[in-house]
Amino acid sequence: MKDLAKELGVSIATVSRALRSSPEIGQEMQAKVKELAKRLNYRPNPFAQSLRKEAPRVIGVVVPNLVTHYYSAVLDGIEEEARKAGYSIISANTHEESDAEVRAIDNFISLHVEGIIACLSQNTTDYCHFEEISEMGIPLVFFGRTCLPEKFSSVTANGDIAAQEATQHLIDTGSRRIAFIGGPNHLDMVKRRKHGYLEALKENRIPIDRNLVVCDRIDYQWALEATVRLLQREDRPDAILAFNDIVTFAAFTAIKQVGLRIPDDVALIGFTDDAHAEYVTPKMSAIVDQSFEMGGEACRLLLKNINGDHQIYKKIVPQKLVIRETSAKK
Repeated sequence: MKDLAKELGVSIATVSRALRSSPEIGQEMQAKVKELAKRLNYRPNPFAQSLRKEAPRVIGVVVPNLVTHYYSAVLDGIEEEARKAGYSIISANTHEESDAEVRAIDNFISLHVEGIIACLSQNTTDYCHFEEISEMGIPLVFFGRTCLPEKFSSVTANGDIAAQEATQHLIDTGSRRIAFIGGPNHLDMVKRRKHGYLEALKENRIPIDRNLVVCDRIDYQWALEATVRLLQREDRPDAILAFNDIVTFAAFTAIKQVGLRIPDDVALIGFTDDAHAEYVTPKMSAIVDQSFEMGGEACRLLLKNINGDHQIYKKIVPQKLVIRETSAKK
């Protein structure tokens, strides 16, 4: 089908639909595709087709780090919606590696899943494998971290607004040198959360100190060491806004490791799940995702696409700021 599409200057999806005599493709194009297929001796594999028709209805899900509460809760939401629609789920954990993400997508294509839900790994900067998905007409929806917004629907959180509210709370409760510790700058999720943080500083006429904005990797050891370096500066921060649960608990550990008190010396708010925020002492002020709902919404959008709705949707599932003990200075 790739050869046919290339010669005719159309997409693989157009060729596939024309060969199936889909009403979405005009009669003239159907005739051109079928004539070229005949001339090139293209023959569908009836055995493979019969397997496809009898296969269980399966959705593939690609996540960067399945062991975190956020991704497991998103997966729960996807499974709940998929089950109601008669679908099963296959998940692939990329461990934040782009090569593993490419392999996962290739495997899902080979397995003939009916659609894919994906969250980018932190290392993904080349989106060719997703371009191919679009070209092949396979339904795909992104959640959390996204790319190619003109081609795919997505479900994201309002991280910019949540980060701005959290930073404002830190300012209102006495903090002035507020650091932001984040992941790779190319990720749209990092951009949104950093933007909200910077907007709060601007609105309160607090000068932006670039030394307090530290973005690199989503990795516990890196975040721990980065936080320690910040806290050992003479002009150390008196508060930290942390990008996600891995960074949040690394920062929490680092503050205690250097002998400072939370929140008296360094206040802390993290993007993390509600349950874990309750387990630590002092209890964590947190920006909480509605991750189960995010997974459900992503699955509902994918099912729409599978059922023929090709509109591109941008859904936002709001986050909640929960104030506890780590953020307000006494």
